[in-house]
Amino acid sequence: MGKILGGLRPELLWNHFEEICNRPHPSRKEGKLSEYIVSVGKRNNLETLTDEFGNVLIRKPATKGKENLKTAVLQGHLDMVPEKNNDVKHDFESDPIQPYIDGEWVKAKGTTLGSDNGIGVAAALAVVESKDLEHGPLEFLFTLDEETGLNGAQALKPGFLKASVLLNLDSEEEGALYIGCAGGKSTFAEFNFSKEDAPSGSQFFQIKVTGLKGGHSGLDIAEGRGNSIKIVSRLLWNLCRNFGVRLAELNGGSKHNAIPRESFATVAVPSSSVDAFSKYVNDFNSIIKKELATNEPNLKVEALKSSDTNVKVMDKLTQDRLLGALYSAPHGVITMSPDIKGLVETSTNLAIVKTEDSTVSITTSQRSSVETEKDDAANMVYAVFSLAGAKVNQGDGYPGWKPNIKSPVLGVLQTTYKKLYGTDPEVKAIHAGLECGIINERYPDMDMISFGPTIIGAHSPDERVKIDTVEKFWDLLKEVLKNIPSK
Repeated sequence: MGKILGGLRPELLWNHFEEICNRPHPSRKEGKLSEYIVSVGKRNNLETLTDEFGNVLIRKPATKGKENLKTAVLQGHLDMVPEKNNDVKHDFESDPIQPYIDGEWVKAKGTTLGSDNGIGVAAALAVVESKDLEHGPLEFLFTLDEETGLNGAQALKPGFLKASVLLNLDSEEEGALYIGCAGGKSTFAEFNFSKEDAPSGSQFFQIKVTGLKGGHSGLDIAEGRGNSIKIVSRLLWNLCRNFGVRLAELNGGSKHNAIPRESFATVAVPSSSVDAFSKYVNDFNSIIKKELATNEPNLKVEALKSSDTNVKVMDKLTQDRLLGALYSAPHGVITMSPDIKGLVETSTNLAIVKTEDSTVSITTSQRSSVETEKDDAANMVYAVFSLAGAKVNQGDGYPGWKPNIKSPVLGVLQTTYKKLYGTDPEVKAIHAGLECGIINERYPDMDMISFGPTIIGAHSPDERVKIDTVEKFWDLLKEVLKNIPSK
């Protein structure tokens, strides 16, 4: 791959980011990128380790005169969320991401960009290779499989790291310093159904909900964006109730931590109701577009005739229970923080519905900065699907990260930012899972902070990173490394 991003500054960081884009790295398929990380450590003659899970650790000695600083670890994750537009052909396990410059942004062609967390990883690699930076003793931790459940961080063993300060490079707002994050939990439901013949004379249709923005199920949950599963289940519940429509299959969403952008259903419509059915769908399209006009200008709901004549449908009892549960299931913000203005405290995301053979599986995710509220939200979702007769189970979840406003490294970041840019940075908590919470469990005395450049639309094909904020992020990182607290 040529240097598409050539000319951007800092050059070393962007060169590494382009190398990252050139190596497929969806969750659980980070092998090629991991090999590249190891090669960077070894070609710089640095101690390079890999733990049992595959997390990579590189160690770099202090520069002359900085040996008395505490050891700091720069940390990021190697995997990306593989999302693409429905009309884009892209194999995330073999095809490179195609970044391009669009004005003041870097974007990708029809897919997620992977700036989450590729920019942070590239910044760490740039520090690994830089010869002119001043810094104390450093470690660089690159974790695997963050996006599907923070699993690389979960696998860390006490003693693997020597650092007492952690700089997490995985937040997405330049000028913001994050000192806390939400914990999360997943709730899963499964409906088993019997297949039967569609009523005689039925006409088959495919219902499509497309054009939604999607986005990160934590960072974007308060934006009021549409959820394609909630939209299609609302439509289907009414169609089945009013016109005797029968459901054959239902699919929507693809990632537990992304707001679903597209959903598709195959239905059988009684021949006598086809005209009324079509009018209802058209009217519904107009209604939902008006409801979501501000946030979802490209939303489209349509029903397309299918040439199929022999599709089996779901038994009616399971159909009714499934659609009732999906229609009833909560999605979105549950509570806002009473302590931090504008921070979502607790939320839930109806993330995935998938039909395979005679099973419909549903994935939801709950987040909260209050552990008991996280469990309460998860149990509320559990109750909805349990009442509908589904088999329900929950994951173990992961902890939040409690803010420490007296953090020494926070003080360094605040002072350094003001010195560089003349303004105070915002000190915030984030309604998303950061690996800091889990690493803090393993290393409870570690002083932590998270910062990064401005990234918009993470976990969606609209993902983009603002070019000038990457340089500001880099300059801040360089200056902070000189001023890590002394031992």
